[in-house]
Amino acid sequence: MSQNKRKSISREKGAGTIRRLKKTSPLRVIFFLIAPFTAAYLAFLIYPLIRVILLSFTNADIAGKGNFIGLGNYAHLIKDPQFWASLWHTIYFILLTVIPNTALGLMFALMIIRLRRLGSTVMVMLFLSYVLPVSVVTNIWLWILDPNFGIINFIFNIKVSWFQDPGWAMPAVAFVTIWWTVGFNILLFIAGLRNIPVEYYEAAALDGATTGFQTFRYITWPLIWPVTSLVLILQLIAQWQIFNQVYLLTRGGPFDKTLVVLQYMYREAFQQHHGGYASAIAVALFILILITSIIQIRFLKAGGKNE
Repeated sequence: MSQNKRKSISREKGAGTIRRLKKTSPLRVIFFLIAPFTAAYLAFLIYPLIRVILLSFTNADIAGKGNFIGLGNYAHLIKDPQFWASLWHTIYFILLTVIPNTALGLMFALMIIRLRRLGSTVMVMLFLSYVLPVSVVTNIWLWILDPNFGIINFIFNIKVSWFQDPGWAMPAVAFVTIWWTVGFNILLFIAGLRNIPVEYYEAAALDGATTGFQTFRYITWPLIWPVTSLVLILQLIAQWQIFNQVYLLTRGGPFDKTLVVLQYMYREAFQQHHGGYASAIAVALFILILITSIIQIRFLKAGGKNE
């Protein structure tokens, strides 16, 4: 068969497919297009969510086998001092990371946006840490902050057990987290800053805004606020779910001083085999994330209207 004939047959098949699609109901086409995503969403997100909620009302083990006990797990959760301690440790970690991480991301983005020749190089250097796996990041900082052979202790001639000291462990984990994730925030802020028209700054200069602080206060900050809101919300949701860094750096120690909610849930589920109680912890965490996210979104919207 000649090449021209094959092309003609392909065009006829394509035209026939288009005619069939035109005759098909639009609703059927829409359903056909979203069906794969909907099936995956129901199978891997909605079903596990429903399953966890149902398990939270049972005394199931890690295999999910148990009897219905009503609100027993939630009653125990309210009286569980270790849960409240892990909740406070999580909130403490959020306070140490969310706002500082956002502020550093904006500060570095403002610096990079003003660098012409070296801007791309500096941005790549600051973003490289974000692409590293958490296991690599934690191993780097376990070596750097080693109490006996670490670079930091050697340079400053100190003897601090950063991840074993009750007072320093959580700040050290927070510092490692900021170092690891700030690159993503920088990227978001740079995208937002580059979308601000230059004409605004020129008009502000004509109106007398000559200092950097004035242009930032009256031009940059109001226009970058939507990106700031996005970064804060993403940071809040991510830090509520802190687990990997704590597990790899401190294992929740020393003396459970860095035990966070997700690690406590992991301990109850996979070490104590309390599947029903761990599910109740997961549901409680989900509700906390939902409530705090809604409050933050409303607060940020109100702040944006006031700008």
